[in-house]
Amino acid sequence: MKFYIVLFSLYLLVIYNLHSKISVSKLSKLNNPWSIAFINDNEILITEKRGKIKLFNINEKKLSSISHNLNVNSQGQGGLLDIVYKNDRVWISYSEKISSSLSTTSIATSEFNVKDLKFTNIFQSVPPINSGFHFGSRLVLKNNYIFASIGERGKGMIAQDGSQHPGSIIRIHKDGSIPDDNPHYLNRNSWLPEIYQIGLRNPQGLELSHLDDHLYTTNHGARGGDFFGKVFFGGNYGWKILGWGGKNYSGTYIGPKWKEGFNKAIYYWVPSIGISSFVIYKGEEFSYLNGQAIIGSLKYETLYSINFFGKTTVSRPEILLQNVLGKIRDIEIHPKTGKIFVISKEYLWLLEKK
Repeated sequence: MKFYIVLFSLYLLVIYNLHSKISVSKLSKLNNPWSIAFINDNEILITEKRGKIKLFNINEKKLSSISHNLNVNSQGQGGLLDIVYKNDRVWISYSEKISSSLSTTSIATSEFNVKDLKFTNIFQSVPPINSGFHFGSRLVLKNNYIFASIGERGKGMIAQDGSQHPGSIIRIHKDGSIPDDNPHYLNRNSWLPEIYQIGLRNPQGLELSHLDDHLYTTNHGARGGDFFGKVFFGGNYGWKILGWGGKNYSGTYIGPKWKEGFNKAIYYWVPSIGISSFVIYKGEEFSYLNGQAIIGSLKYETLYSINFFGKTTVSRPEILLQNVLGKIRDIEIHPKTGKIFVISKEYLWLLEKK
């Protein structure tokens, strides 16, 4: 018993020490934000789930709105989702309203303008589905490609059907055209040509690592089974054949945590933490976190770090902050200072070293 008391005391001490290194400032109140993207050292683009695009000036602490022409379905878990910026151009993922009952996860792009964004769709997940669940979605720019995570809309085994987009990671060119070296053209002829990987449930994190130039993802399990793992060309994470350690919400068995023939994640959470977005840290502000994955939790309102790179066994994630920021939705690193910017359900936060 004494051993466990000492162990728990050390665990609390680690949490205290990590908390004591981070100063937290509230920058702006928001309305259910979903994503943030830097356009320069001083300005941030923010999407709000209900359909607003905002521009925040860090120095002036000023928040303004940018109009747009997207047909957004914000019912259920849908809405404006991820936003990325590069070289005076913006890409956005969103749940698009197709009819009175049908919606899908779409990607659009626009030349940047601080007043009005005129988006053109470059991708539309098929088929459109009557569901308010599991749209995904995160975007990553890599060279001339754009990768996107597409949720399986609560339809389970659709994630094993490569002739449909839900439950996949896709790769297209930044103009929407399809790369001729995608899995469809090489060894996955039954897959749609945009699909890069299948077998995901609701992947709400997607990042390119500066450590190895590979993509990594975070994915919601059901009642348990959230995970962090690498994205694989032509790969399959197994949903809904695999349960990743979780169960259906009814309590019934889904499938094994993992088995041969499927990709294996780097780390699983059971029970689920309500995993959201993440970054792989690179910067001077928190140099002790360099190379670690900084992961957000909606359910436990916690910011975790995982020291994963080059390790065969990953130890328990460290808790950086808990019950401070609220339900964490997105995380970004300032491009020059390395300070961490976080959005929760209501606010934009700044994390600095003390």
